[in-house]
Amino acid sequence: MDIKIKSIHFDATEKLESFIEKKVSKLEQFYDGILMADVVLKVVKPETAKNKDVSIRLKIKSGDCFAEKVCNTFEEGVDLAVDALEKQLLKFKEKNRTK
Repeated sequence: MDIKIKSIHFDATEKLESFIEKKVSKLEQFYDGILMADVVLKVVKPETAKNKDVSIRLKIKSGDCFAEKVCNTFEEGVDLAVDALEKQLLKFKEKNRTK
């Protein structure tokens, strides 16, 4: 799976990028047909709590899966988004099995 990480309004550290790659690559165990993962990290303008926006789009053989989370840290946002995508992939896989 190809993982693209885009950070908007800041530079992501190597540590953060490797964390994202590790977490997102685990999604392959839930569904084999993932072609690409697009991860977008944004810092929401007002400097308040919960200003880190993480969105992950998975391109799969027969469609897309998308999750977006806003949290205090990017790591927390990635964790929550990956959890949401796990559920989507399991549902998607189950739907395909019944067809």
